[in-house]
Amino acid sequence: MAPGESRAEGGARAAEAEARPAPGWLRAAWDQFGTLALAIVIALGVRACVIEPFRIPSGSMLPTLLVGDHLFVNKFIYGIKIPFTDQRLPGLRAPERGDVVVFTVGRDPARGESAGGIHPADERPDLPTDSFVKRIVGLPGDVVEVRGGAVSINGTPIAQEPTGETFPDGRGAQLTVNREQIEGHAHLVLDDPRESRADGVWTVPAGRYLMMGDNRDQSSDSRFWGFVREAEFKGPAFVTYWSWDFNGSWLSMLSPLTWWDLLVHKMRWDRIGDGIS
Repeated sequence: MAPGESRAEGGARAAEAEARPAPGWLRAAWDQFGTLALAIVIALGVRACVIEPFRIPSGSMLPTLLVGDHLFVNKFIYGIKIPFTDQRLPGLRAPERGDVVVFTVGRDPARGESAGGIHPADERPDLPTDSFVKRIVGLPGDVVEVRGGAVSINGTPIAQEPTGETFPDGRGAQLTVNREQIEGHAHLVLDDPRESRADGVWTVPAGRYLMMGDNRDQSSDSRFWGFVREAEFKGPAFVTYWSWDFNGSWLSMLSPLTWWDLLVHKMRWDRIGDGIS
């Protein structure tokens, strides 16, 4: 305390120093950090509770979804999943037959999608998870039968009619295109006349769903590795926000030539904004 300065005056000076604004650079840095942190929190909240992007990596949902389609998934329609639990908040509706759903499975890295490589996530919690997209065909308690590409649910055949068109697969074969309708979901399915990978009858257990790809004879789905709980559903896919004919590594995206080829030759501009049914 300076000579002649009272204790009260010294206290007032200390209080004034504490109330003095922080240096300009420090305040600016804090403002920028706070804005960035808020943006990150909002983005993570939207991804966790509202919508999540998903990229189609394989042809199991051809011709409905093409390799290189980028989708938005509605994460609240079935109810927002409470983090670190299997519980959901009340949703707008329950999963329905015909919904195209993104969900998680357990994947054995040593086997990939070969026999024994994919498992319902809750049955193999020791495995790393991966995201799949398939169509709900069987609800809990349903009896689903597949014969020669035709599907019946509880003894009633699903309406299916030929379109007279074919679709080339990645191996050069021409697959038959049929139009199918599952409870209001009109969509196209593919049938390989050379083979039928999984004919049989399945009874869907309580609390689980039978998922199938629209590329019926070239889809790794519930017919091979089992049924999916609703707890593993991320939500239904509802719109294509981007689409290009690209399934390469992201490392190749560093090349300007790759971008030029994609934007000029491989973009599917007509699919952007398409709804998914």
